[in-house]
Amino acid sequence: MKKIVVIGGVAAGLKAASKARRNDPQAQITVVERGELISYGACGMPYFVAAEVDQVNDLMKTPAGALRTPAFFKSVKNIDVLTQTEAVKIDRPAKTVLVKNLVNGEESALPYDKLVIGTGASPVRPQLPGIELGNIFTLWHPRDAEAVRKGVQTGKFTKALIIGAGLVGMEMAEALREWELDVTVVEMQQQVFPAFLDPDVAGMVHKYAAEKKIQVLTGEKVTGFVGEQTVSAVETDKRSIPADLVILALGARPNVALAREAGLAIGATGAIAVNEQMQTSDPDIYAGGDCVENTNIVSGRKVFAPMGSTANKQGRIIGDNICGGDEKFRGVLNTVVVRVVTMNIGKTGLTEREAKELGHDYFTVMVSAYDKPHYMPGAKLLSVKLIVEANTRKLLGLQAAGEGEVSKRVDVAASVLTLGGTINDLFDIDLSYAPPYNSPIDIIAVAANAAMNKLAGTFKGISSLQAEAKMSSDNTVFLDVRSPEECKQIRLADCKNIQYIPLGQLRSRLQEIDKTKEVVAFCKISLRGYEAECILEGEGFENVKVLEGGIMSWPFRCEK
Repeated sequence: MKKIVVIGGVAAGLKAASKARRNDPQAQITVVERGELISYGACGMPYFVAAEVDQVNDLMKTPAGALRTPAFFKSVKNIDVLTQTEAVKIDRPAKTVLVKNLVNGEESALPYDKLVIGTGASPVRPQLPGIELGNIFTLWHPRDAEAVRKGVQTGKFTKALIIGAGLVGMEMAEALREWELDVTVVEMQQQVFPAFLDPDVAGMVHKYAAEKKIQVLTGEKVTGFVGEQTVSAVETDKRSIPADLVILALGARPNVALAREAGLAIGATGAIAVNEQMQTSDPDIYAGGDCVENTNIVSGRKVFAPMGSTANKQGRIIGDNICGGDEKFRGVLNTVVVRVVTMNIGKTGLTEREAKELGHDYFTVMVSAYDKPHYMPGAKLLSVKLIVEANTRKLLGLQAAGEGEVSKRVDVAASVLTLGGTINDLFDIDLSYAPPYNSPIDIIAVAANAAMNKLAGTFKGISSLQAEAKMSSDNTVFLDVRSPEECKQIRLADCKNIQYIPLGQLRSRLQEIDKTKEVVAFCKISLRGYEAECILEGEGFENVKVLEGGIMSWPFRCEK
């Protein structure tokens, strides 16, 4: 009888154990988990805090409503799950794991034929003055989520400060605004989502968050915490901010101590090194989830990318391979999607910064459009940015933001990236179409088309960052071709060299535009801006650009 021991009882570990049981009904499978809770959906905790998820136990239930407890795994899957039991040491020559019962202190050795390490990661908790004060949480465990939700429900918390403007930080900002708390996010980098967004898209998110009363302070570093027994203020290198609730959202570090002490190879990222079959440097020991490093499919580089989706896929592959299979995990695209109030943000593949670091000859394009025909109820705007390799036309990455449906555009791009496709492939895909769901030409195909036009030289778009640098130039005219009614609603702020000529009047008012100057045309989404470019060039204007994405994608200040 094969003996399988799994260290870690959350995503990768229990997925591996469950898959192994389906493959081998006779195997002896034991899962060791140092905590008291198992198999919980940690990514759902911000939504439990926001009360979108009713009970914390809902994060630990099957789709049929069964609570995933040790008793459930024993009765349904015949898997022994030992909670509050810590794996202390791996003895590779003896093929045993020394475990310790954290309740009574008893130690014992578990023999294995195959061992799975799914020790996950731990939240970064900086050693700053006052870090041990009460009401400072990491939101890494359901018990943290329960404490935070209880505090906001009872009115205990009124002013929240979140450290870190990444996924968890911004999800928690949304959750706490749902309870009408004053929310401030402090990020030491110069933008929100610094790990996966470029500055132009990040600027759109930052501006939107401010509109939703989430104060985001970028380029600011927390230096300590003030209070008696519980936190009352957070000190930064620029100010003191009152707060009775602090969420630490500074990322995670892989838990590799056990693997390192066992002599297993640790990768360049600091996570456990594994091959495509998820084997460690010991062929009888596998590892998966947040404790291992992955390969980025586009760059080929090793990355640390802890995600619940990745952990579950890796667990399934491990469950096959420890039972004689030869499944391979291809890698990741660092694909993410996140919601901030009603704005959806997504990314897959390389950022512009990463493309530059890797030496790609690349260009970018940004477009804005509705996620379904504008005449349909519920149609929402979104912006899509593509990063494209110029000489091969290969798609390198995508970023998207807006109130429209983002996730399916990200997923389409992720599919193209996985298959090594081009912008032509992105345009050619036979996407579904019906007015309740989609436009005849989806925004992702529009983006691909804009990229092809840019390569052909027929679309001369510039990014919002490039355009902003020209706002004070006497040699550039910003041509707003929207209707007067639209211009009254919202305008570019601090733009002194701007002309307002509706597109329908442009042909009859060409003499008002100085042909010797550069013209940057735009509208709400810059479709009319592109039409203006075509008209002006047809009339002999030699230096015309289009503001990509229009005012919809403008990440800087606007005025009404």
